[in-house]
Amino acid sequence: MPAVLGADLEVPVRGGRLAPYANLDYAASAPCLEPVSAAVAAALPAYSSVHRGAGYASQLTTARYERARHTVRAFAGARPDDAVVFTRNTTDATNLLARCLPEGTTVVVFDTEHHASLLPWRHTVRLAPPAFPGEAVRAADRVLAEIEGPKLLVVTAASNVTGELWPIAALAHIAHRHGARVLVDAAQLVPHRPINLTALDLDYVVFSGHKLYAPFGTGALIGRPDWLSAAEPYLRGGGAVRAVNVPRAGEADGWEIDWHDDPEHRHEAGTPNVLGAVALAAACDALTATGWTALIHEEERLLARLRAGLAGIEGVRELSLWDPAHPRVGIVSFTVAGRTAREVAEILSAEYGIGVRDGKFCAHPFVRHLLDAHRPEDHPRDAHRPDSRLQDTHVQDAHRQDTADGGCDDGTASAVRASIGIGTTDEHVDRLVSALREIAARR
Repeated sequence: MPAVLGADLEVPVRGGRLAPYANLDYAASAPCLEPVSAAVAAALPAYSSVHRGAGYASQLTTARYERARHTVRAFAGARPDDAVVFTRNTTDATNLLARCLPEGTTVVVFDTEHHASLLPWRHTVRLAPPAFPGEAVRAADRVLAEIEGPKLLVVTAASNVTGELWPIAALAHIAHRHGARVLVDAAQLVPHRPINLTALDLDYVVFSGHKLYAPFGTGALIGRPDWLSAAEPYLRGGGAVRAVNVPRAGEADGWEIDWHDDPEHRHEAGTPNVLGAVALAAACDALTATGWTALIHEEERLLARLRAGLAGIEGVRELSLWDPAHPRVGIVSFTVAGRTAREVAEILSAEYGIGVRDGKFCAHPFVRHLLDAHRPEDHPRDAHRPDSRLQDTHVQDAHRQDTADGGCDDGTASAVRASIGIGTTDEHVDRLVSALREIAARR
């Protein structure tokens, strides 16, 4: 396994001592792989401008940048003519595609999606959380059959809340049967599983470097070039144009602009994040060289250890949309009876040196759905309040009053998320389980 930076990090805990940090927050941002840091360090001495410089450093930097594009294309299993547009992150990549949709496109999206997939679209048809994977396919089939004109199905590959894997191949097949295209949010998949656009017959894929052990501010939109080539540039500026001319006297005001047809130039105006692209490519190379079999085997072993430990703690409830046995990546969200998610996360950090995420994970509708599905047994203190039905109504209203930390006073609107990856150890998992057992037992 490649090593991660910060594996020896020590953090202050209550009592004034230092404790080895147990980073269980990979789904938010993964640590940097050592090969990624090394690749960036190697590129820095010759760092220069790209695409337009004649000097040696500029030529070398341009070569590294375009080689990174080739590496990311291969990592995603893209088709030879697919565009690879570097962006800031998954959200940026999704918004870029939203700007490039043909006029009148209807977007079909499940309420289980991350906000990056829920919010950028003009015309949407929302689908309720499906009770099982086959229902997701049937719901998409039914709705897509009723839509006229251009249409796009948006779906996650792996949930950032539950880690559950979605049936993206079946959904892509259904989308294409109805003349629709499909966009897959692979941000939480690619650190844990391979993806292949060609084999899965996907139209577009987006993901982020900071979740792929390359925290240098780069993501990618990969997919079919025609919509991208026909759309207005995402940003207007240098690099996106072939030529800008001044109109002749007596002609209309404004510039005569000849935009690049190549979507990789058209939508990457300005100086790109070269080091971010180098980092992203280095992460892709490192995971490929390690081999997915070894990565998946180790993750599944640690995930099983974690889930078994949580299942043995009274008052701790794991959140799942589908059957608990459904395949998933290394993400587990849960609640602790009698404690808010923020309380649990703060205690884990202050007393045990454990980093987790609490809140609604930029997937507010989905988390609310999961938490509603697990009441009242997950929050027994609600049962002692007068008129529990009225309180449920108040809870629903509170759900819509999102605070900065993602929580609500009654603790029912948020959850705790633990996520694992390269660098996670048995000790990290066991420390979390032991800590939660102690926290759950406190009264």
